[in-house]
Amino acid sequence: MAELWTGYVWPTVIIVAEIIAIVLPLLIGVAYLTYAERKVIGAMQLRKGPNTVGPFGLLQPMADGAKLFLKEIIIPQGASKAVFLIAPALTFTLALVAWAVIPVNQGWVLANINVGVLYLFAISSLGVYGIIMAGWASNSKYAFLGGLRSAAQMVSYEVSIGFVMISVLLCVGSLNLSDVVHAQEKGMWFIIPHFPLFIIFYISGLAETNRSPFDLPEGETELVAGYMVEYTAMPFALFFLGEYANMFLMSATITTLFLGGWLPPLHMVPFTWVPGVIWFILKVCVLLFGMLWVRATMPRYRYDQLMRLGWKVFLPFSLGWLILTAGVLEVTGWLPK
Repeated sequence: MAELWTGYVWPTVIIVAEIIAIVLPLLIGVAYLTYAERKVIGAMQLRKGPNTVGPFGLLQPMADGAKLFLKEIIIPQGASKAVFLIAPALTFTLALVAWAVIPVNQGWVLANINVGVLYLFAISSLGVYGIIMAGWASNSKYAFLGGLRSAAQMVSYEVSIGFVMISVLLCVGSLNLSDVVHAQEKGMWFIIPHFPLFIIFYISGLAETNRSPFDLPEGETELVAGYMVEYTAMPFALFFLGEYANMFLMSATITTLFLGGWLPPLHMVPFTWVPGVIWFILKVCVLLFGMLWVRATMPRYRYDQLMRLGWKVFLPFSLGWLILTAGVLEVTGWLPK
């Protein structure tokens, strides 16, 4: 019995505890990101935002969640019921699963695998399946058209994201995300030599998460809310939460690749006593605020403008920068062994 406990039960308990330690704060963060977005946009538009439910409106996310949980789930006649219900669950689950390889502090990572970047890119690419499944299973031409356009949008910007990741990895010589952070510890953060790639990755992240100004699923005048138009109650809430969870994931990825992860800024050496996880959270919050700021100020792109930016601007530039990075590292002898 003791061997069973030490060999199987106790490691399983530890893994479950680690998963809860990642998922629970993330779910709370997702809930209050919706509150923060409404407050930030309200302040930028000279209004108050949520201020009724609880002190300063802090209980508004709880009220919204309870409302969506109690509403009736309506499935369209003729829809593929199983696929219709699996699609939002898949979208939300993938946004959580990807956090397994994100290091939030020194040694604080659930799966410190040597192909962490590849795993992250693979999981984020699978998100397109939830959108296609939702559009097809809804048995609606509006939802199907919205699903195809959103899928094309995500694929278009994933290509540029891939080239950006490769350019950064050339400077590291490893696919392990913890190694990416340690590589920035020895010198400068990668945002300095790769600043154009940081901009491309950040904008592509907005398109990847269907955020403004690339929120074509919300283009109600031409798409009637896109692939999620037939969804109600909790299935709709899962799509909604999946979008915000992906915002966290994209911000955490940018923090790891370009902003030194859990490392403090070099000019703030006296503040090295601050835990690394605090620096990580602060960087993620700054990037999230930028996403909210963009939504409050930028008009929505047309679909042709969206495609042109991805294929004719970001793709050639990121590919050219990749070739330039490889050439400079080879000539200077800085290519990691």
